[in-house]
Amino acid sequence: SRRVTECVSYSTDGPVALVHLDRPNRLNAVVPALVDGVLAAFERAGADGTGAVILAGRGRAFCAGHDLKEPA
Repeated sequence: SRRVTECVSYSTDGPVALVHLDRPNRLNAVVPALVDGVLAAFERAGADGTGAVILAGRGRAFCAGHDLKEPA
């Protein structure tokens, strides 16, 4: 697994890319770096020629939505 940003990791298993939201301490709540990381991971998956992408969250939640502790 390789970091795309501090909030997103990326790995492959054959033709499948696995993208993890990696802010478990904040329930993977959305911040700009998370969005940037997901977009970069999807671009990497396209460049790698993957056939499918699995998007998952680390920790006990997939994604809690917008991080209310961050500016709008």
